[in-house]
Amino acid sequence: MNLLFVIEEGLAGIWRAKLPAAVTVVVGFFALVLLGLFATVSLSFIDIIDEVRSRVEFEVFYPDNPTDDSVASMNSRIASVTGVHTVSTISKDSAAVIFHEEFGKNIVEILGINPLPVSSKVRVLPDYAVPDSLKKIAEEVQAFDPGLDIRYNKVFLSRLEENARLFTILTASTGILIAIATIVLVGYTIRLAIYSRQQKIKTMRLVGAANWFISAPYVIEGGIQGLFSGGLAALAIYLISEQLLQRYEPGLYEVLHASTFLVYPVVVGLGFILGVFGSTLSVRKYLKKA
Repeated sequence: MNLLFVIEEGLAGIWRAKLPAAVTVVVGFFALVLLGLFATVSLSFIDIIDEVRSRVEFEVFYPDNPTDDSVASMNSRIASVTGVHTVSTISKDSAAVIFHEEFGKNIVEILGINPLPVSSKVRVLPDYAVPDSLKKIAEEVQAFDPGLDIRYNKVFLSRLEENARLFTILTASTGILIAIATIVLVGYTIRLAIYSRQQKIKTMRLVGAANWFISAPYVIEGGIQGLFSGGLAALAIYLISEQLLQRYEPGLYEVLHASTFLVYPVVVGLGFILGVFGSTLSVRKYLKKA
């Protein structure tokens, strides 16, 4: 019976304070849409970074003219290094073909010989495609033979990590600010509802009602408002992604599409959590003062 009363009061509270509840739902909706869009872009950015990292590689150039057996042996040793994904050999002829594709010139016709060295192309795992980890891998490979010439784009990797770190900080900060604003708005609306029913709360305390019994309807009220906000926000993100982007920006849609499926349930759940959290804080603060 107590549980039924608590649920009924939570639902009735929204109906009694229709305007504040509507304002909270609308403001929460816009906040969660913004948060959902930021999350979509952030997840897509992380996927892009992982894709770029999965293609990071370095080349190991051999001195003189190594035999096939010595190259194969070195490849096996390199493959055993922690963080190495694949190792492939680029012969002198293959290097000449790559030179022709990149520069449009036949190096043998230009010089009369093929001076390009034999090399091994080493691709690392995405988790190790960062400057510090790649440096350790290169040093470990270099220790196999001091005569090896190891090359990779250090500047590109450093800039990639700097941009990834900066973007993560910006999106995380924005997300936290939006979440705090949503909690404050929900809590403020619940506080107004509490003040409008001060006499009822005082009566309940006089008859011995526990704090949880008094606060539960308001927590339910906040959770329902959060669910409404989250549901509407998920619908808005769906319309933006599946209708606007797919129709007018198909390239951007392909990049963001995979991440939106993760965002829908997160936005709804986050709306509920923020609603419950904001209302809980407000009720506790009021009951301590009362």
